Amino acid sequence: MRLRNVPGSRETLAASDCCYETPAQLKGRWHEVFGNQNPVRIEIGMGKGRFITQLAFQNPDINYIGIEKYSSVLVRALEKLEEEKPANLRLIRMDAEEIEKIFVPGEVERIYLNFSDPWPKDRHAKRRLTSGAFLKRYEHILRPDGILEFKTDNRMLFDFSLESVKEAGWKLLDYTCDLHHSPMAEGNVMTEYEEKFSSRGNPICKLTAAHPGVR
Repeated sequence: MRLRNVPGSRETLAASDCCYETPAQLKGRWHEVFGNQNPVRIEIGMGKGRFITQLAFQNPDINYIGIEKYSSVLVRALEKLEEEKPANLRLIRMDAEEIEKIFVPGEVERIYLNFSDPWPKDRHAKRRLTSGAFLKRYEHILRPDGILEFKTDNRMLFDFSLESVKEAGWKLLDYTCDLHHSPMAEGNVMTEYEEKFSSRGNPICKLTAAHPGVR
C-alpha cells in the first residue's frame, strides 16, 4: 500500500529544484523549463519513478515529466535521484484531474499510464485513469499525432480500458494480454509494480492508442 503521510515530505518537495506542485504558471512554457524544443512525454501516477527515470536516461533528446498525487510517494522518487538526476526530467505533485491546468493543447507528445488504481467498484469508474472523462483530458493536451500507452496486471481494468478507448474515438494501435511474451515486449521498461507482479506469474497487459485526430 502506498504511504500517504511521510513527515516533512511536502517541505522536501518544495526545496527541490526539479519538482513542482500544480505549476499553472508553467503552462505552455515547458520548453523554457527544459531549455530546448524536444518533445515532452509524461507519466501520470509515476510512483517511485523507476520507469520514467530510466526512460529519461535512455532518451536524452526527449523531455519527461512525472506526475504523482501523493507527496509521500514522490519524495521517495526524489531520494533515488539524489546521486544523479537526468537533466531532461521534472516531477510534479498534483491530481491528474487538473492535468489541463498545466499543459496547453498539443504540448504533450506521449502519455504513459502504468499500473493505475483500478477503482474496482462501478460507482468509481470515472476515477479510473482510462475512463472517458480522463481520455477527454488527454485528448486536449496531446499533439494530434500523440500516443497513449497503458500497462496493468488487472484484467478487469484492461478490458474496461479497451472499451473506453474505442468509445472515446481513439485509434487502438496495438494491445496484448501477455506483454512479456509478445512482440510488444521489445524495448519494454519495467516499473516496480511490473517486476513485482510478473515475478508472481501475473501476465501484464498493455495497449497503445493514438489521439482521435489520427486517421
